[in-house]
Amino acid sequence: MKITFLLTWGDEMGGTEMAAYTQAIHLSARHEVEVLSVFKTRLEPFFAEAKQIKRRYLVDRTGAYGRPVRRSTLDEEACRTLQSLPSELIKPVWENTFDQLSDIEMTAALPALDCDVLITTSPALMAAAAELAPARVVTVHEEHRASQLRGVAGEPLLVYGPRIDALVSLTERTNDWFADSLGDAAPELVTIPNAVSDGYRPRSDLQNKVIVLAARMTPEKQLNHAIQAFHQISGDFPDWKLRIFGDGPQEVRLRQLVEGFGLQLRVELVGRSQQMDEEWAKAGLCVLPSRNEAFPLVLLEMFAAGVPVVAYDIVTGPAEIIRHDVDGLLVPPGEIDLLAEAMARLIGDEQTRHAFGKAAREGVYERFSGEDITARWEELFTRLVAERDNPQRLGRRADRAALRVVAGGTRNFTVAAPVSPLANSTDEQKAREVIIQAQDRKLVRSAGRLAEVRDDVNGPQMLATNLEISATVLEDVGIPYVLLRADGVQHRLAVPVEERPRVLEALATALHGKAVYAELISPRGAAPGAVLAERLRDVGEVAGLRIFKPVVTGSRTLRYGPAYGCSVEFWSVDEEDGWRSTPRATTLLGRRLPSLEPTAKLRVGERDYPTLSQFTKQLMWDVDQPIDVVYTWVDGDDTAWQDRRNEARRRRGLPVSENTDVDNGDVRFRNRDELRYSLRSLEMYAPWVRNIYLVTDDQVPPWLDTSCPDVKVVSHRDIFADPSCLPTFNSHAIESQIHRIDGLSEHFLYLNDDVFMGRPVTPELFFLSNGMANFFRSPTAVPPTEPSDEDEGYFAAAKNNRKLLEDAFGRTATQSFLHTPHALRRSVLAEIGERFPEEVARTAANPFRGNSDLSITSSLHHHYGYLTGRCAPGRISCSYVNVGNYDHHSVLGRLLASRNYDVFCIGESPDAEVPAEEQARVMYAFLNAYYPVKSRFERD
Repeated sequence: MKITFLLTWGDEMGGTEMAAYTQAIHLSARHEVEVLSVFKTRLEPFFAEAKQIKRRYLVDRTGAYGRPVRRSTLDEEACRTLQSLPSELIKPVWENTFDQLSDIEMTAALPALDCDVLITTSPALMAAAAELAPARVVTVHEEHRASQLRGVAGEPLLVYGPRIDALVSLTERTNDWFADSLGDAAPELVTIPNAVSDGYRPRSDLQNKVIVLAARMTPEKQLNHAIQAFHQISGDFPDWKLRIFGDGPQEVRLRQLVEGFGLQLRVELVGRSQQMDEEWAKAGLCVLPSRNEAFPLVLLEMFAAGVPVVAYDIVTGPAEIIRHDVDGLLVPPGEIDLLAEAMARLIGDEQTRHAFGKAAREGVYERFSGEDITARWEELFTRLVAERDNPQRLGRRADRAALRVVAGGTRNFTVAAPVSPLANSTDEQKAREVIIQAQDRKLVRSAGRLAEVRDDVNGPQMLATNLEISATVLEDVGIPYVLLRADGVQHRLAVPVEERPRVLEALATALHGKAVYAELISPRGAAPGAVLAERLRDVGEVAGLRIFKPVVTGSRTLRYGPAYGCSVEFWSVDEEDGWRSTPRATTLLGRRLPSLEPTAKLRVGERDYPTLSQFTKQLMWDVDQPIDVVYTWVDGDDTAWQDRRNEARRRRGLPVSENTDVDNGDVRFRNRDELRYSLRSLEMYAPWVRNIYLVTDDQVPPWLDTSCPDVKVVSHRDIFADPSCLPTFNSHAIESQIHRIDGLSEHFLYLNDDVFMGRPVTPELFFLSNGMANFFRSPTAVPPTEPSDEDEGYFAAAKNNRKLLEDAFGRTATQSFLHTPHALRRSVLAEIGERFPEEVARTAANPFRGNSDLSITSSLHHHYGYLTGRCAPGRISCSYVNVGNYDHHSVLGRLLASRNYDVFCIGESPDAEVPAEEQARVMYAFLNAYYPVKSRFERD
């Protein structure tokens, strides 16, 4: 076969380049192999291995400016001009090294390829190949990173993945994520790890007392963790050194850290080396403290030298290579103390270190030999090439691309599954999972675990379920425990540490044969990660367990894992005073408790659980006042409402739009059922809300279950002090009256229907226990100019607010506020109406937004409350997405995968570049994926 590897820059030093050349060398023994590099950046390639493979280049960047490698008539001026223009083939946010000169050269070269197989090595290159490669060429993308963590650079993987023949991941975890994210739109998905390079490699005798680490000095490599861990153990091992190879932007900070610890003679920062094979052979131990990896070749190199490794068990990478307690040690990510402890164990136990080193060298060639890995590639290529002339091949590719579009995908967006932080099951555990799944056909595999498929379970229910599972097991065998109270929403049970053996035995027995897992908290005898609960007898010493029953929705876009688990913690006893101490995070009563003897009950769901009486008291920081939610909502598609609006405009001599979708470009009235999903987000992530008030112009969403006692529809007629102001189509006017809602609590959240809770939140995010409301400042400044007719309504109102505050308090407001739920106090709003009656009345009387309006709920309340001592600045994690902007669509995919914001807002600008129909399709796909579980507020 003729095989072409497509690289961005084949001359540079990097894991992708090294992996590609290693693979190419292995394949070249039986196939015609070449590397096609878009850019030539050095006179000689960095890796010596590159010289063993035929290489071609498209753009030469070794000179003062880029120029085509082919014979060309383009002069310097033309080349410089093209190089200065951003790529139109590859979006700069995917990879900003491309330009229009590279566009032209790729557009000329890729369609002319006559190879059998084209292997792309970055998402950006995959996108180019999907657009340009000949139909008969088999296109395979080899993903060299943890795709689920790539962020914006990984967008092409889901957008263009359906349009290639195969997508190859280095690890099962990444492969599983592609399967969940792409579903039926996925091409062939395969897992093939990197291979260790062939040829002679020097072996370490492990006698040198040097810990070796090689990495680019960037934040994600966390080299500071290695230095801090070494500092902790340096006094116990005074003859050992830490040697770090590499360079990068954090070099100065790392040197300062070394100097601060006084380790200048013990920690060596020696720069890059092209002879790392020799350096590994000088190591007595290696360490890998990265935050992110895919399948680190550096680990294979360490093992090939026969050196054991201590590494963080991150989302992908180390756990696929290191066999815990066989050839290395895995440590929970970010736990520097345990990293130091693991390093000390291997340094101090020479016999174990040598045994690990021997197992590392033997195992790496058994599991990742070039011969075996190459055979897997050849099997894939042979099968794909045999099918390339099948008329159904291109049809299947077209169907996959179509399914992606049907699912709501666009050129920038496609549905993504959430990222799992846990390693996949070991081979031994997988074998057991196969048996359990065979006994319960309702179970599926998702994110490397058995999971039950449910579309009717929300977050609070899942938390309560895992608590009940854990507590029931303990109660059935008489193990004492207490339910703790702490920050956050996860339930925690405290058990005396001496009961640990009984707890492990009880859980293993009671949950035998069930798809229930336990994530190990700070394990000292077992590898980090999660095991089937039935296997807990063998995990050894752990600080605690996080018991969880995996549940996934049918869409695979919502998964309940350890974040919704119940923690069972083993509390130690102080022999001097008998107090108990937490093995991990503090509680609301501190890190130590006088006893774990229950003295009260706490109710969760439908059950009471034993606790300490102190936890049932009203604590200083508890926000326990009732909190309601208010929405203002309009259905702009309602013809009766349109008639009322048009009549009001005619009476005021305003133009009447014939467009029934929007009003003169005002997209605020457009209804896409966002309210349905905003309510789902409340039930999922803010179950502490008391009542929900929906303020409308006598409109009711047809799907809303008005019989639900927690939802109350409120007419404008019920809240306006002056009925002559109605009808109104001005949100500022409506907001000026919402504090008049009958029965509304003093503390409430005001939401537009385009604002959503993104993850579990607590009342303390929005209010303080003394009653103060939090506000969230935006970096957007209010223009320091007088109001004018050219101002947008938002800025005009902000300027009017500013003038009011200057006159009343002598303070000038400079900033606006984030698009989040607004934490409001009813009394503050009422006081604003009393103190500024004319201005508030003028706002209420304006049926359409005008330059005399105040923006009371989203701005004036916060400033006024702050100046009168009833509001305070808070912090919130939020995101804003403009669905009318194509570039913002990629943010939606990242939101689905990470789910790492407290709240987010999906808005739309009046000058949207995205057609309204496409916006609606994308929003529907995103919201259904993020909130697939119906709320109790919806009709059946």
